[in-house]
Amino acid sequence: MTGRSILLFVAAAIAEIGGAYLVWIGLRDGRGLWLVAIGVIALGLYGVIASFQPDATFGRVLAAYGGVFVVGSLAWGMAFDDFKPDRFDLIGAAICLIGVSVIMYAPRA
Repeated sequence: MTGRSILLFVAAAIAEIGGAYLVWIGLRDGRGLWLVAIGVIALGLYGVIASFQPDATFGRVLAAYGGVFVVGSLAWGMAFDDFKPDRFDLIGAAICLIGVSVIMYAPRA
């Protein structure tokens, strides 16, 4: 179940961060409303993907996803926007992943 959950988090991050990036470059860089439209669709797809998480608690899933979003955003910036994280970015990302692990995968009674 953990593997499925992680794959869903990765897919959700790609949809949300990719969608936001398309809206960003469509509007800020003037690259066209068609990119904005595709971005909006991808953002909606993010919500659909998140709903497939095995944990049925919306607040828990979204809280944990926040950490995945932080890490994914840094990775996206590195891959597509010439972003170079410094050690504080990397430390913060590691802290976020620890938080994701505690929130989503800690044993519960």
